[in-house]
Amino acid sequence: MIVIDYKDRRPIYEQVVERFQELILNGALPADTKLPSVRNLAIELSINPNTIQRAYATLEQKGYIYSVKGKGSFIAGDVELMDFKKQEVLKQLGEAINQARKNGIAYEEVEKTCQAIYKEEQIND
Repeated sequence: MIVIDYKDRRPIYEQVVERFQELILNGALPADTKLPSVRNLAIELSINPNTIQRAYATLEQKGYIYSVKGKGSFIAGDVELMDFKKQEVLKQLGEAINQARKNGIAYEEVEKTCQAIYKEEQIND
């Protein structure tokens, strides 16, 4: 589920946060799914439990998960969060397309590139 890239310069907790965000936004982890305990995930990934705790705290602050005392952490089912993230991604895509237009890249080339990237991502997921 989570793979750590030790060549990545980002802190490990950020990689864990990013991977969980991807899994949640892709629907691979549906609402109310129980996450592994901090200890179990730390053992599975061979990393310090404090790193997982920090990642879970970040995910909770951002609204991706919620905690229940004595029960663990669960995926939040916040539809507004999902819509917000979708709009954020579409905004970034729009900015990239505007930048391409300003740099003289033809519509057909942008379309072709977008289709190729989107199809590639679908295959790799």
